[in-house]
Amino acid sequence: MNSGNLEVATLAGGCFWCTEAVFQRLSGVVEVVSGFTGGNIKNPAYREIITGRTGHAEAIQIKFNPQEISFQELLYVFFATHDPTTLNRQQNDVGTQYRSAVFYHSESQKEQAESIIAELDKKEVFTNKIVTEVTSAKEFYIAEKEHQNFYNEHRDQPYCQYIIDPKIKKLTEVFSDKLK
Repeated sequence: MNSGNLEVATLAGGCFWCTEAVFQRLSGVVEVVSGFTGGNIKNPAYREIITGRTGHAEAIQIKFNPQEISFQELLYVFFATHDPTTLNRQQNDVGTQYRSAVFYHSESQKEQAESIIAELDKKEVFTNKIVTEVTSAKEFYIAEKEHQNFYNEHRDQPYCQYIIDPKIKKLTEVFSDKLK
């Protein structure tokens, strides 16, 4: 495939181990990289991010083929596999580094994100209003090697079993037609 046909999406839905595991399984997704974005220092390290003082969110950057999966479809998966109604929190992970955010790379991505949020709120898909931040993409810093492909390499760890496994189960039940 010609890499010139690929698009980029940057999403933050809590712990990047969780979001990475979900999006790696989708057809049309060519690459998923865990990292940090949206903060105010250059080249942050994980140990700095987890303090919540850098302003960065744990995020994933996705390269995808829009002929196989659209940005809109990625967003529906994103909203279905994390809680976009909790400010700076996903389950036991608390702090701005765990916020729900769409870091858009084009006006079209911004409009699609805002439209889907409005649609989900109008349909009252969630009990509470969506608080997902929709912000222009900034510099994306790739996380350390030990954070890449985490779920696939550490499935026996309790965090993976209790937090990520249910997200993967939901993905396979609700979006089975989108899986590799």
